[in-house]
Amino acid sequence: MKNITYFFVSLGYWPSAGSFGFNTDILATNPINLSVVLGVLIFFGKGVLNDLLDNRKQRILSTIRNSEELRKGTIEQLERARARLRKVEIEADEYRMNGYSDIEREKVNLIKATSESLERLENYKNETLHFEQQRAINQVRQRVFQQALQRALGTLNSCLNNELHLLTISANINTLGAMEKITD
Repeated sequence: MKNITYFFVSLGYWPSAGSFGFNTDILATNPINLSVVLGVLIFFGKGVLNDLLDNRKQRILSTIRNSEELRKGTIEQLERARARLRKVEIEADEYRMNGYSDIEREKVNLIKATSESLERLENYKNETLHFEQQRAINQVRQRVFQQALQRALGTLNSCLNNELHLLTISANINTLGAMEKITD
């Protein structure tokens, strides 16, 4: 750790030539910050992300199972409706012989209501699945981002000590002194 610290501090002693120079302020350099954050996200986020995704997958699968059970119940209702439809059709034939057509309209309405009910349940299932997937993705993103930030802050705080502060301050003072001599 000291070698890395001395390396960055020694970069501050190099004279700047023209418009090229090294920025020794670790907190102000974007590539270093990005690499630290990305490294922490990649290193620590994999396991957390996999665990969260597995948990969400199980919840989604249970939601799908529940939806399938609802679908089975709806199919049973549909079978009962079909049985009732068969009964209504028989009665319709009897009434048709007598000249009544009201039963035919009831049959059409029953089929339409049943199909609309089945379609609504299917749409509800699809909307629920989509909502749960989006919610799972958002929760995973939030948790990974929070944990990455916490770990990055912990890493940065553990790397900053009094010796590093003093070396950084001294290097910056020397750099400003050298720049003042160059401009005079």
